[in-house]
Amino acid sequence: MVDPYWPLFDLRIRTPRLEIRLANDEDLYRLIEVADHGIHDPGTMPFSIPWTDDPPPLRHRRSLQWWWSKRAHWTAEDWTFTGVVLVDGAPAGIQDLSAERFAGLRTVTTGSWLGRSFQGRGLGKEMRTAILHLAFEGLGAVEAHSAAFPDNAASMATSRSLGYRSNGEQLVLRRGRPDRLVNLVLDRQTWMARRREDIVIEGLQSCLDMFGAPSGS
Repeated sequence: MVDPYWPLFDLRIRTPRLEIRLANDEDLYRLIEVADHGIHDPGTMPFSIPWTDDPPPLRHRRSLQWWWSKRAHWTAEDWTFTGVVLVDGAPAGIQDLSAERFAGLRTVTTGSWLGRSFQGRGLGKEMRTAILHLAFEGLGAVEAHSAAFPDNAASMATSRSLGYRSNGEQLVLRRGRPDRLVNLVLDRQTWMARRREDIVIEGLQSCLDMFGAPSGS
């Protein structure tokens, strides 16, 4: 059924292993449960915003507020697609795609997390590959950016395997202390050389304007 008011809810990105769609409220509640079962070793922090350190119910409420705010403040000039990653129909994590002034810059940024019970199965690479397909094939992006702390081996390995290259470093606070964050960039030409033919995008045409992307991208 086509959503007459918020066509982003009809958008789907499917690979042989998973599906990504804009998270609805039911998805968000189930994602809170996934996060409650753990995302990373508590002894380290892979995120520049240490949201997983918040105890429940504070973490639950702040997570919902964050996700709802991204939906509420969506414009073609500044948007974040909060994609729930579904594996065999069950939420496994989140794969974000965001951009500012996409119509002019054609540049996106990705971010993600995956529940610990779903890790170690190559799903992190699969979901990043899927969202990059939306960015480059669906929206006509020319660059995709990501970032990770040097000790986040899984994220760094995923980026390297997909063709990202280093793009400098920045000093950020990590649990209140300064640390180096490695910036990474993937250009369209490199993505094209690795482009997969088994990824399907559905429901994009009706919401292209919401991304600031012209029809026929």
